Amino acid sequence: MFTGIIQTMGEIVRIDNDRGDPRFYIQSSIDLSKIDIGASVCHAGCCLTVIEKEDYVFAVDVSAETLSKTTLGQWKQGSKINLETSLKVGDELGGHIVSGHVDGIAKIISIAREGDSHRLTIEAPKDLAKFIAQKGSVALDGISLTVNAVNDNQFGINIIPHTWNITTLGKKNEGDMLNIEIDLMARYAARLMDYK
Repeated sequence: MFTGIIQTMGEIVRIDNDRGDPRFYIQSSIDLSKIDIGASVCHAGCCLTVIEKEDYVFAVDVSAETLSKTTLGQWKQGSKINLETSLKVGDELGGHIVSGHVDGIAKIISIAREGDSHRLTIEAPKDLAKFIAQKGSVALDGISLTVNAVNDNQFGINIIPHTWNITTLGKKNEGDMLNIEIDLMARYAARLMDYK
């Protein structure tokens, strides 16, 4: 489990395609002495397992299934990605509960300045739209965000300067794709309604 509070941005420094699935090597400021082999780390919203580490670089394998359901297939050498280590009992829960299980891919429709902040309009896959509510939570590329407005399968979010600067959102453009994870509470509430 994660909180959606991004700890750092990592960079893809190497991709090993000489195997069944690609292996990505990521350089970051994460203290790898505190991360065990087999530990879970959230990468742009996707929970992946650390399988190698040395100095400031660690490696993860990504399956064909994950590549087909997320934006990870767009990763290349030099790509920046949001990183968060897994939640420990007693840690501050500053965002919301994020599982790292990506539900789909959303699209940035527009980016507009609003004072010091940026207002983004996001288009969600139609089958996920019913789970997105005004003032509810959503994770985009692993970032815990509050939904400001909803219109059919589009929704608005406001990004403060801090979040804009320390995450990959500040590097995105209109038309770019984002991993989206809906709020766990919304998912279970909808499931319960199916059995009403």
